Amino acid sequence: MSGILNNLGFDPAYLILALMVLVVILAVLVIVQISKTSKLAKRYDRFMRGRDAESLEDVFAQAFDDIHMLQAEDRANKDALKVINKVLVKSFHKTGLVKYDAFPGMGGKSSFALALMSQNKSGYILNAVHSRDSCYVYVKEIIKGETDSPLGREEEKAVRIALGLEKPEY
Repeated sequence: MSGILNNLGFDPAYLILALMVLVVILAVLVIVQISKTSKLAKRYDRFMRGRDAESLEDVFAQAFDDIHMLQAEDRANKDALKVINKVLVKSFHKTGLVKYDAFPGMGGKSSFALALMSQNKSGYILNAVHSRDSCYVYVKEIIKGETDSPLGREEEKAVRIALGLEKPEY
């Protein structure tokens, strides 16, 4: 064996010294890695325990339960919105009111034309004509913005107000 070391062409002590330095460096690296692994293990343990010694599995289970509950509520809300939208299409939410004096000289604007229309421009026009001794109410149907009966000036104005084509007079 000493013959092999002598045939290297340099002093074998340098080889042994280099190997010892390499062993020391590797030992330091191993110690550093052990330290990092230990810190990581502590962090992992703390993470898995959660807050107040609560396990991460319990936290996930609660989160999944909450998600399922929220999904069920979302489905219920969507169903309720569908019902509301069906009702809303048929409800009156466009209105126009015009007050007028049907019989000049009687004083006051006690007659009125009221347009009530849904989203698709369908609904009714109520025309209430007041005189000294009576009140007459006429109803005309509007279907998609059209009516079979001719409209009076006040009724037309009430429809334009309901459609947003004219501003109401207050």
